[in-house]
Amino acid sequence: SFLQTGYEEWSQQEGAGPEIIPNAFPIGPDVGYPSSIVGRAGFHLADMACPMNEGTWRAAYGSAQAALAAVDALKTGEPQPYALCRPPGHHAFADRASGYCFLNNAAIAAQAMLDKGAERVTILDLDVHHGNGTQDIFYSRRDVQTVSLHGDPSSFYPFFWGYEDQRGKGDGEGFNLNMPLPLGTGNQAYLEALTIALEQIALFKPDALVVSLGLDTFKGDPYAAFGIDQDGFAQMGDLVRTTRIPTVTLQEGGYICPELGDNLLAYLSELT
Repeated sequence: SFLQTGYEEWSQQEGAGPEIIPNAFPIGPDVGYPSSIVGRAGFHLADMACPMNEGTWRAAYGSAQAALAAVDALKTGEPQPYALCRPPGHHAFADRASGYCFLNNAAIAAQAMLDKGAERVTILDLDVHHGNGTQDIFYSRRDVQTVSLHGDPSSFYPFFWGYEDQRGKGDGEGFNLNMPLPLGTGNQAYLEALTIALEQIALFKPDALVVSLGLDTFKGDPYAAFGIDQDGFAQMGDLVRTTRIPTVTLQEGGYICPELGDNLLAYLSELT
């Protein structure tokens, strides 16, 4: 509701700027929900990397619909559907946007799979950043396994989530697997970690798999946090293919560089 109507309400303020950018954020577990649009902006926009303008809701909604279209395509027999989701989604919590993400496309896709009859779904996050929103949404659930390979959060965004000892809680204990890797990780170490992750996924025996694909693990990405090359992306796709689990791939990160499309093609070409 905030994403749908917040910008219009914000714009009605005297002297309002062209974007919603919050300046106050809630801290602690017991916080109230303000009536002021300024307060609600701070409640729903968890950091300053997700300003909103008049086109934000339309873009976020369309991105989520792309993810749902991929789920529908899988259900009707498309072997390896891919959704070019923009904006991405894996940093979005159930009620908070963060890190350029407004709606969590992977979580929406996983829930749609459950609604369509799957009993267990795994979300495998291959972005260079930890999918903190995805982790949070399913942290107390056992029907969705969340697995993430990412840069060590002790020195890398999102800083507060993605640690190995974050394993889930309650019914979800043991169903969240974080595999933080040192900055600079290249093909060999990354693919070894991915192999271990896929072994854990096989033990869970999911009916379907959602891959949150981040191309920002590339060695030439503007973040340059990992050292994956084009061959590494091809091998990643091949490893995912060998699981033989019905899979949808959703686009997460991937910043502008000349090799961006080639890396995506290298990954997708090995899925079929």
